[in-house]
Amino acid sequence: KKLEEKGYTYRIADGIYFDTAKLSDYGKLTGQSFAELTKGLKAGARIEIVSGKKHPTDFALWKFSCQDDAAKRRQMEWDSPWGKGFPGWHIECSAMSMEFLGETFDIHTGGVDHIPIHHTNEIAQSEAATGKPFVRFWLHGEHLLVDNEKMSKSLGNFYRVSDVKAKGFSPVALRYLFLTAHYHTQMNFTWKSLEASQAALTKLQESLLQLADQVAGKKRVNLSEEKLYKVNSFRKEFIEKVNDDLNIPAGLAVVWRVVKSNIPSSDKLDLLYFFDEVLGLNVKNSEFRIQNSEIPSEIQELVNKREQYRTEKKWQEGDNLRREIEEKGFSIKDTSQGVVIKRK
Repeated sequence: KKLEEKGYTYRIADGIYFDTAKLSDYGKLTGQSFAELTKGLKAGARIEIVSGKKHPTDFALWKFSCQDDAAKRRQMEWDSPWGKGFPGWHIECSAMSMEFLGETFDIHTGGVDHIPIHHTNEIAQSEAATGKPFVRFWLHGEHLLVDNEKMSKSLGNFYRVSDVKAKGFSPVALRYLFLTAHYHTQMNFTWKSLEASQAALTKLQESLLQLADQVAGKKRVNLSEEKLYKVNSFRKEFIEKVNDDLNIPAGLAVVWRVVKSNIPSSDKLDLLYFFDEVLGLNVKNSEFRIQNSEIPSEIQELVNKREQYRTEKKWQEGDNLRREIEEKGFSIKDTSQGVVIKRK
């Protein structure tokens, strides 16, 4: 209604459309002028050809119900001042955003493929309606490739987290892999790269467990000026990297420098826990200690039974179960932070 009152709309046979030529800065997110966008966008190349549209860049705000063909009618249609129908998908997003975040909000994310049409149209209709900036910062993620090709079901390279787990990888290893590439850069997924991430994650897990064992029950020592400077420098550098357009790969590099540093174990552990508030690898979670792959339920039951025996001080029975677990291809290590199970 606001857009109609301000003269940004027109009506054709199939709906109400936004007249993109009425907005002087239409397409500003793309870095192109309206003339450049119109010239470069052939009708039908990226959007459907609609009879009656004034410009190829114009888009539907409200689509009319197809009364002549019941098979073409949508399941979800509503009455409106313009007739029965449904909203265009661009305006749905603006309406939902404004409902919960207000007419102007800070961050809008999405894939790079949404820049030229969907996000450009969200900006156009929102700012035309309110007269205010719509979004302060746009964060566009690049595409994920698989073996240097676009993911598709036809190629059989369309993977889910369940496929990752079925191959014996931890979903956290997949998260670690994603953290190694900046969101602005294309990433190429391969099973070999996931293996490398699993190995790196396991190494990080082992380092954290060793640190936790080293500090367990020990009194924290006062840091020398040199060590205090190092701790604060690591913390400051990590924050700066993350604040630099979410440069998580650079932040991850700081993590490994801390692991290899000579600062006291307690401060090293504190830093790594602090970093994980951003990285989300759940290093404090007990599941983080289940390494290399998902542990079969049969093995987990034996581990739980062994823990019960140890609680009851039935040491011989516990040792027997340890041998059984090891015979089935797993090693088991008792630490102050809990039991660590690893596939041999």
